[in-house]
Amino acid sequence: MLANLKEFEAKALKLPLTDRALLAEHLIESLDTVDDVENERLWVKEAEHRYQEYKKGNISARPADEVLQDARLKIR
Repeated sequence: MLANLKEFEAKALKLPLTDRALLAEHLIESLDTVDDVENERLWVKEAEHRYQEYKKGNISARPADEVLQDARLKIR
């Protein structure tokens, strides 16, 4: 299986940029097997877990405006 994977990868990397992007999009979409309701449930569960960890002092927090400013600076 690994040999086939390496072969597919080598062929994919020879594709034009737009074709590689389309292939990547299709591969990523094929991994998304969770419906919207389940996806929402999982995000709420994760948010609650993170909030509980924050309240326990296990993780820190920063104001959203700082985080967004840092993100904007990184993409410029």
